Amino acid sequence: MARVNKTSSVSEFILLGLSSRPEDQTSLFILFLTIYLVTIIGNLLIILAIHSDPQLQTPMYFFLSFLSFTDICFTTTIVPRMLVNFLSEKTISYAGCLTQMYFIYALGNTDSCLLAVMAFDRYVAICDPFHYVTTINHHRCVLLVAFSFSLPHLHSLLHTLLLNRLIFCDSNVIHHFLCDLSPLMKLSCSPTFVNEIVILSEGSVVLVTPFLCIIFSYLRILIAVLKIPSAAGKRKAFSTCGSHLTVVALFYGSIFYVYLQPLSTYTTRDHIATLVYTVLSSMLNPFIYSLRNRDLKQGLKKLMGKRKSQAAPS
Repeated sequence: MARVNKTSSVSEFILLGLSSRPEDQTSLFILFLTIYLVTIIGNLLIILAIHSDPQLQTPMYFFLSFLSFTDICFTTTIVPRMLVNFLSEKTISYAGCLTQMYFIYALGNTDSCLLAVMAFDRYVAICDPFHYVTTINHHRCVLLVAFSFSLPHLHSLLHTLLLNRLIFCDSNVIHHFLCDLSPLMKLSCSPTFVNEIVILSEGSVVLVTPFLCIIFSYLRILIAVLKIPSAAGKRKAFSTCGSHLTVVALFYGSIFYVYLQPLSTYTTRDHIATLVYTVLSSMLNPFIYSLRNRDLKQGLKKLMGKRKSQAAPS
């Protein structure tokens, strides 16, 4: 039996998932198992390609490798639990639910910070290329990654501790496929005013600040690119940003739709948007970056070539 929260009679929650129909469970299991395997393999290939190719030993790919690592962890926090729920009981312990929520917010906001760092990297590369090597040096890269990983964990810890003080005494059925703040707060029979204020204040700052940094970086990049006289020069500058902008639009478009709304308006329709930023974006990121990036495609070809030569009999 799961350990009961001291202020609550609820020892476990029931995750209803994406569908309650028994005939849907097997097909959903196969679909999300495929998505999970593609996500893990795709992001691992990106990491291996970057670390095995000397031409990819640059700050941009250094940040991308950590984004891929975060995406692997982010998806692993969510999808294996979904797979278990598809084929067996849909219960999750109180402690397990809060633990999952903690890592969802920590890793999701790490993704957000890394996307902002990557935008800053592109800003310096395009707007101040002569000082790029000194501005984005290895020491600064490590500090930016460390900050991107540490701040979200403090943010997540705050919201997890605030949620833990709520009382759950009636229903324990979560109308979602994961443990998220909004559906959990709806189940509480104690006031959630403090939680909502913190979400709309501190939560909005943590979520929106990286996005504003990205917008600022790309506005400066746009101004700099428009000053380039040749069309070829403009295309080359924009091509280095296209993949990143696609990922930003996919990630932030869905995450703003879910979280920048009052608790009372949260419905099951938001599940699709949640799927986009938690599961689909992590799967699509390797394809977006590799298909639109010639250097990374070459790195992946070299990696696959090495694997084939090692596998071939001598």
